Amino acid sequence: MTRIDHARAAGSVVGVAMALLLGALATPAAASDAPSYPSGELIVSYERGTTHADRTHVRHELGIRSAGTISDTSQVVEIDSGQDTLGTAKALESDPRVKYALPNYEAHASFVPNDPGRGGLGQWTELQWNFLDPFGIRVLGAWDNAIRAGHAGGQGVIVAVLDTGIAYRTSRPYKRAPDLSRSRFIRGHDFVRGNSLPYDRNGHGTFVAGTVAQSTNNGIGVTGVAYGSRIMPVRVLDFEGKGDVATIASGIRFAARRGAQIINMSFEFDIGLTASQIPDVISAIRYAHRKGVVLVGAAGNAEDTSVAYPAASRNVISVGATTEHGCLAEYSNTGYGLDLVAPGGGADAVIDGDPNCKSFENAGRDVFQFTFTGQGFRSFGLPSGYEGTSMSVPHVSGTIALLLATGALGPKPTPEAILNRLQGTSRDLGPPGYDSTYGWGLIDATAATTF
Repeated sequence: MTRIDHARAAGSVVGVAMALLLGALATPAAASDAPSYPSGELIVSYERGTTHADRTHVRHELGIRSAGTISDTSQVVEIDSGQDTLGTAKALESDPRVKYALPNYEAHASFVPNDPGRGGLGQWTELQWNFLDPFGIRVLGAWDNAIRAGHAGGQGVIVAVLDTGIAYRTSRPYKRAPDLSRSRFIRGHDFVRGNSLPYDRNGHGTFVAGTVAQSTNNGIGVTGVAYGSRIMPVRVLDFEGKGDVATIASGIRFAARRGAQIINMSFEFDIGLTASQIPDVISAIRYAHRKGVVLVGAAGNAEDTSVAYPAASRNVISVGATTEHGCLAEYSNTGYGLDLVAPGGGADAVIDGDPNCKSFENAGRDVFQFTFTGQGFRSFGLPSGYEGTSMSVPHVSGTIALLLATGALGPKPTPEAILNRLQGTSRDLGPPGYDSTYGWGLIDATAATTF
């Protein structure tokens, strides 16, 4: 049997007795129209033909220092904290050797959603550490990259979420999650009950789907990585989060046949199980891979030094979990064959010599997303208790959706090209280069989608 691999949330999260009260949405403060720049820095461009000695003399006259070269005519200069930035720029421009002197104006992500989290408009950033610096996936720049490519939020990309189902539509006794648009979904299937209605009876699948594609900039809840992508709900795990070879193999083949470009598998088989014991799942993975589908799987939560299947398959991107401190999560499996890590939440592992691991000081925060919060299937909010490599996987799936949408790797990149891109742009953690604790490092959505 497989099991849901999020740590600390035993059994169905439907039973979590926690209600979310969203306060009145505050009106955001008006932003200043004045462009921002750091005091103490200027960009200086010299007239062509100005010698190195001339440039040194210009700086010396005003008591400023070179801080780096931009081109053969421009450089960054630093001024003392007591000097007026704009006044110094004007003094520089009065010198005939200077073409112009300007503040080192700052750029900001052009798309910053207004989702409130648990507070007022825009305060999703207070909750979703896993999307931001210093140890989230850096999604802001990736959102901008996808917008510039004309496919905001991963528009046009289909992600199959193989899980406990998703709260994808309202039909008694079920209710669609309020922060998942009905237009977000394409037809899926329930391989547990054998019908075309993959309703979630647990909450795990809704959480995972929300991390990939929750509606964003709509003034509700929090945000999703690839908020413009389409989700194919494929139920392969029951209400307890358990599945088997038959449901999982069937679900993989269904998703691959129906046009999924990415298959998210936030579950694990028991750590002792080998490929020879689950040949139908391995065969289905190979089938999907041959069709060009990118499969992403959870390394597992057994604190083991081996990656669990199906993530251990050579055709699946295996994902371990990190905390908000940038440390390996205490529950995360490791081992050679681990490809990447992504935020999973929870407490740090004890790793000697790793400066990011602070388990002796305080536990890290969980990962948050809209899902069930009470009895039944109609109450939604942002419950705690979600941490695990299950939470890590959709960060990677969502990043891949953004990568495909930008076209940074061409119109139809292979799964190998996508993995190489993610590995090559990840942020190295632990020892330099590849290691069995962090794989190639922490996924970086902005770097992966920049071209």
